[in-house]
Amino acid sequence: MSEPDASGRIEVSAAPEAVYDLVSDLGRLADLAEEYAGHRWVGPTRGAVVGARFRGHNRRGLRRWSTLSTITDADPGRRFGFEVTSIGVPVARWQYDFEAAGDGCVVVESMWERRPAWFRVPSSTVTGVWNRREANTANIAATLARLKTAVEASR
Repeated sequence: MSEPDASGRIEVSAAPEAVYDLVSDLGRLADLAEEYAGHRWVGPTRGAVVGARFRGHNRRGLRRWSTLSTITDADPGRRFGFEVTSIGVPVARWQYDFEAAGDGCVVVESMWERRPAWFRVPSSTVTGVWNRREANTANIAATLARLKTAVEASR
């Protein structure tokens, strides 16, 4: 896979499995993320399993939009990932990788831009973000900091 368009990493004082459990719980992840605000499961499959789909509800200031995501990776304590589309057009891939380190783990959150060039202006108009790489780098840093605080506070 190519290098991500935006990513960040943080050390967390918790086992990779514990951090994975929080990230793969989409309701709890919404409490930590910058733009992702919640979800609704689509179809019969529910939970963090490969193939499950969810409608993501997103917000940035007064702007609101939704996406459709499919979970592609659900390996407890190792990786959680999903592909995002909007009106049937690829938007992004999001991935969380976990690796044991000392008494805790390292978490890497990554995003790969998938929007075709023709879709960037319409989608940027909806979200209000014209430089997705820059915005998501900042969003990832904020999300990982909240993740660390939430996980370590629960220990």
